[in-house]
Amino acid sequence: MLSPAAAVANKAALERDAGDRVERLITAATDRIHQRRHPTRPRMRALIASGGARLAWQDIPVPQDPGPDGAMVRPIAVATCDLDRALALGATPFPLSLSIGHECAAEVLTVGERVTTVAPGQRVCVPFQINCGRCLPCRAGLTSNCAEVPPLSMYGFGMGGGHWGGALADQLAVPYADAMLVPLPDGVDPVAAASVSDTICDGYRHIAPHLPGLLRRDPDADVLLIGCLGRRTIYSPSVTLYAGQLALALGARRVRLADGRPEVRAAAERLGLEPLRPRDLRHATPAPLVVAATVSSRGVWTALSLTAPDGVCSSVGGLHRTARIPAIGMYTHNASFHVGRTNARALMPGVLDLMAAGRFHPERVISTHGALDDAPRLLARHYRSSDIKTVLSAA
Repeated sequence: MLSPAAAVANKAALERDAGDRVERLITAATDRIHQRRHPTRPRMRALIASGGARLAWQDIPVPQDPGPDGAMVRPIAVATCDLDRALALGATPFPLSLSIGHECAAEVLTVGERVTTVAPGQRVCVPFQINCGRCLPCRAGLTSNCAEVPPLSMYGFGMGGGHWGGALADQLAVPYADAMLVPLPDGVDPVAAASVSDTICDGYRHIAPHLPGLLRRDPDADVLLIGCLGRRTIYSPSVTLYAGQLALALGARRVRLADGRPEVRAAAERLGLEPLRPRDLRHATPAPLVVAATVSSRGVWTALSLTAPDGVCSSVGGLHRTARIPAIGMYTHNASFHVGRTNARALMPGVLDLMAAGRFHPERVISTHGALDDAPRLLARHYRSSDIKTVLSAA
């Protein structure tokens, strides 16, 4: 029997183009069987995650040729996502086993005949969501809901993401190279940029659409980040820390971060944020921009309760089926609540511009950097510890 979260995720995945999604899954399964019995493509290694954070390199066929609009890339820096620990431990709706990894910077190996914006040898950032760049949602910047692929099409989530492969592999197929791949600016380290694929842009979307207007209204407008209200959680805190860094980069004079984990408060202080314990929120002043970087219903309620009149509360979302909100208080305060997934590809250029200008330094959030060859050991340690962000790079 599916958990409530899994049932909701499956419903979302099949809400449109269900036939296309099922056909893709059948095609992927058929291809695996065929390549096992009658191999026609070269082999490569890919890191496979099974339940209980079991990780191992496996020998699998290289991806199928993505066609004239696509490209093949080699991941050269791969980062953990805040969800990866829960994913590897089997605590998400996404079935295991799967080829893991969805945040990466890469080197272009080959391109299709219709590709014009990238070339072999170029270093690029690869968004974790598959998007065509041509459909109505993509043209509107809503790249997380590309109409040309089934819902929730993304790297690193196995069958739940549509079997697009994982970034912890020797090669990754990109079906829409011109639309998806973003050249890495000169001077930007691939290790620093690996999380631009997802969590950095997730932090950016909570800040960039809202903060400039709030600062025009009040130059002293501050930002309040609400993280874990307990001492432990299965989720990592990098989105919260990136959001705080980006708020400072975009002009906020004061950024507070409340989290029950001492290591997160210490990291926040190193980044120039004002750390708070959850109990400090009892007497905290409301903020015009609050980021609910919490996956608990209590945390969402707290964040909304501390959103100032005419303010904005932006939520990272979560895996709970429902959550209570202080609706009458929000109504009387004219508070806005934003919840949803990041449109990573649409936001990547803005983030990379800040990095290239030296205004944003995501490498300061990285807690472990190691060799891609050592991925099973380093990621197993990451999943079983309070490590914030692990990045693995190729030699």
